[in-house]
Amino acid sequence: MNRRFVLAALPLAALLAGAAPRRLAALRKPAAPPPPRPLAAVERVALVTELGMIELMLDGAHAPITTANFLRYVDAKRFDGITFYRAMHLAWGDQPNGLLQGGTRDPRLLFPPIAHEPTSQTGLSHKAGAISMARGAPGTARADFTIMLSDLTGFDSDPTSSDPEVQAGYAAFGNVSVGMDVVCKIWDSPRSATAGEGAMLGQMLEKPVKVLSARRLPPLPAPEPAPPPAPAP
Repeated sequence: MNRRFVLAALPLAALLAGAAPRRLAALRKPAAPPPPRPLAAVERVALVTELGMIELMLDGAHAPITTANFLRYVDAKRFDGITFYRAMHLAWGDQPNGLLQGGTRDPRLLFPPIAHEPTSQTGLSHKAGAISMARGAPGTARADFTIMLSDLTGFDSDPTSSDPEVQAGYAAFGNVSVGMDVVCKIWDSPRSATAGEGAMLGQMLEKPVKVLSARRLPPLPAPEPAPPPAPAP
């Protein structure tokens, strides 16, 4: 009986021996990324910061490239641990006036840059509460973003301008729906008088405020259908 057991086991052992290299090759091969989720017309994201939560509503219908890019960082959890680090204060106009900037430039966390979606194309504007992508030249935006504390429509694209930078403007892609008080609290944090270069001198927060997590929120429920008109008397 024992001999039959050993002889019966030999083909199985050979099979397992042949399968081992295939299993090792499969382990070495990086897993394919999950397919992207369909982009909703409105996407909601919660940024939980050290000073409270900021809820964003992103416009996937009008700024699909920029919205999908932001969600890619959220879904990969690459916004967990980033900071809000810059608060631009403008002395003129109604207060608060300026913007708050956050994100990361850690090359290990960056996805490739995205195509620029100008506001002349999306119809979105840099109004108070708008979220927009920071960038160098058009087409270089990655993971840094800004939130407007006031109406700063000078960041919108202006196709009539002779200046290519003004023509392009910046890519607004949503707005803060809940938590502007948190945005203001971060923006009001102490700033360093010496940190920053050029136009950013004096705009850097002494202690950047950390984003503890960034997660998608469930979509908003569909609006109730309008009741049928009352029959004529």
